[in-house]
Formats: sequence, C-alpha cells, structure tokens
Amino acid sequence: MFFRLLCWLVLLFFGMGCVSSPAPQALPQGPQTYVVGLGSCSHQEKPQPILNTVLLRRPNVFIYLGDNIYGDTENMAALERKYQQLAANPRFQALRAAIPLLATWDDHDYGANDAGRHYPQKAASKELFLDFWQEPPNSSRRQHPGIYHSLFLEDAPLRLQVILLDTRTFRDDLWHFDKKQHDTLRYKNDYVPNPSPDSTFLGAAQWAWLKQQLQKPADLRLIASSNQFAHQYNGWESWTNVPQEQKRFLELIQSTGAQGVVFISGDVHWGELSKWDNGITPYPIYDLTSSGLTQNWSNTEPNAHRVGPVVRQNNFGLIEIQTTPQDTTLRFQLINKNNKVLLEHAIGLDALR
Repeated sequence: MFFRLLCWLVLLFFGMGCVSSPAPQALPQGPQTYVVGLGSCSHQEKPQPILNTVLLRRPNVFIYLGDNIYGDTENMAALERKYQQLAANPRFQALRAAIPLLATWDDHDYGANDAGRHYPQKAASKELFLDFWQEPPNSSRRQHPGIYHSLFLEDAPLRLQVILLDTRTFRDDLWHFDKKQHDTLRYKNDYVPNPSPDSTFLGAAQWAWLKQQLQKPADLRLIASSNQFAHQYNGWESWTNVPQEQKRFLELIQSTGAQGVVFISGDVHWGELSKWDNGITPYPIYDLTSSGLTQNWSNTEPNAHRVGPVVRQNNFGLIEIQTTPQDTTLRFQLINKNNKVLLEHAIGLDALR
C-alpha cells in the first residue's frame, strides 16, 4: 500500500510513472507420469515371482482382473481357505503393503468355471471377495447385488475413472457349441454367439448404473472387464458370444458421449492388445489383455484386431499415462517376470475423443 501511494505522489508531482514488481507467475508444469498396473489369473498354490517385478515397476495402483484365485467350489469354507493361501503368499503381502489394489472377479474366484447367474453361492462368494479385498463396510459395493463399482483415482494428473464390471452375477448362460447340431457351421471351441435379444451380460441394474457412470465427466476411463471385449470372436468366453450386448455397450459409449474409454481384461492365459474400429463409437476401442500372473497357455487364437505380438509368457500389464500442458500419451505394456517388455504401444489421448 505504501509503495502504491508513493508511486501516485511521484506521478502527481513529477509527471513520472513507476512500475511495480510483477506478481509471481506459475512455472510451466512439466511432464507428469501416472502408472496403472493390471493382471489376472493367479493360482494361489503357485509362488508368483512376477509380483516382485510389479513391485520393481511401482505402479500407482494395481488392478486384479479376475481369476485372482482358483476356487471352483460351492463350499464356502474351501473358497475362503484358498483366499487365505493367497493372503499368506509373501510376495502378495509385499504388493498389498506397497501399492493400492483394486479388483473384480472372473469365473474361478466367483466359484465355478464359466459360471453366470445360476451359480448358487454367488451371494456368499461376494462377501468373501469383498472381505478379502478389504472393501470398507460402508462401501456402495456392499449395498447392491453383484460387485460392480466405479471410482476416480484422485492422485492421477487427469480425471481418471475406473469402472469395475461384474461379468458373472447377472450373466445368462452362454450357448454351447454342439458339433452334432452345427457340423456345417464354422464355429469352434466351446461357444457359439447367442442372438437372443433377451440374453444379458450385465443385467438390467448394472446396465442402468453403467450409463450413469459413463455420463460423469472424465478424461480417461478404464473399463475393467474380466472377459475380453474388443478382440475377434474365437469361441471362448467373451463379449463376442453375446453380440447384442457387446453392441449395446458400444452404442452406450456413443450415446453418452463418453470419451477416453479403454478396456482392460484377463481370463485367456495369454496377453495381447486389441484395437477395434467398430463403426459405432467415434474412436477405436482398445482392450489390453493381461493374463496370467501364474497361468499360461501354449496355444493362442487368431485376432484380426491384435496390435503387436501375442504374449504367451506369464505377464502383467502397465498403462503409463504421461501428461504435459500440451497433450497426454498412453503407453500400453505387457511385461514378464524378468522385467522384459514383451509388448509396447503408445497412443495420444486425443485418439480416444
């Protein structure tokens, strides 16, 4: 105040001006990096050395995408013992102590191979799941059937939404491939697409909830689906076996104007990145599949949507989000237990708008 008064007096009596010191300006913000880790298919009886490598990479958060244990039982005491086996694993203990964990389930931790809404112990299995993953008692996840959930990662440098789908509790049974009935068709493996408009993958309540989530403002949305979404049909469990539900999801992305949608998935015991130019959404749908932490499979299926190589080794995934004042880059990676990057692909976030 005294300096401004002095300037005014100088200007009044001497016709001279004076310049005050400029207010401090914020320095240009440098690059910020935020890393989301992901993985699936971890057998509780195996040592899981790959978790050491996850710790070396130090993601900001790690998302378990299902088959987090191999339960496969209707005996809840047996299922709980298998969760306790994972909890007792020193490598898992170290991961849980160091990195925030999020989780959804797939069939084997749900309770039965390829199971859907008819699994009789789904309510009891849900309670074991939520307790193991330390879901707070007041969590909205405990207030509705199923385990679907959504949250924003507040420490991320952009508005980052994670949507954890439940692809088991409400899903109708898939249609099995019967060679006697379909010997003239070119279907393969276990399942044929179900064209029934009444068949559902998520159920009415979860669909209504999902629409609300996609209407929330977000720069990037990670859709955690235990089953693959954006790959080419191959006859195994996936969204491609209920094509009208897969189309419904694409139309919901389009109608809500949801930007920045990326799927992350597991289940299949190999890793890959799919890019689907589907003709419905205004941008391509990417699906990073990481499977498995302990499980692998020597065979893989053709996938016309695949970007880069298929990964047959045990792997985990990283999505590195690098932001600058000018733009944001997403880097998809699949990494083995020796910390070797087996797949890498980068895109600008603007490609998902």
